[in-house]
Amino acid sequence: MRISAKADYAVRLACELAVAPAGEAIRCEDLANAQDAPLQFCETILGALRTAGIVASRRGNRGGYLLALPASDITVADVIRAVDGPLAAVHGVAPEELSYGGAATRLADVWLAVRSSLRDVLEHVTLADLAAGKLPKSVERRAADPDSQQRRRR
Repeated sequence: MRISAKADYAVRLACELAVAPAGEAIRCEDLANAQDAPLQFCETILGALRTAGIVASRRGNRGGYLLALPASDITVADVIRAVDGPLAAVHGVAPEELSYGGAATRLADVWLAVRSSLRDVLEHVTLADLAAGKLPKSVERRAADPDSQQRRRR
């Protein structure tokens, strides 16, 4: 799976908002600086997160962005979907809507399993988990698995 730069920055920016004092709006410039991210890219990402109801914006002298929901109610999957769409679509089609013939007949099942695996991690890690530096035990185990540490070539 390839994680887009947009998704990576979106989760990072959302984490910054998760550690901000409750009710305090953070300026886009400050968020961009905190994550060494391009300002215009951050503005686009924060707009998508606002449209999805994940962040809210506040105007004025003390304006900026803040989480629209508690950090414990926002998963990494929510953030990724807000900026990139579905977690596992094949040519923009949901895996359960696919069917293949011939030797590739079972490929749709593989895509379903991939989506399930992604959900198993991304829907169980919240912004609160990341902000606290703690992950669910199942995610910790996967990350610590030596096989997870191996980059496969080919």
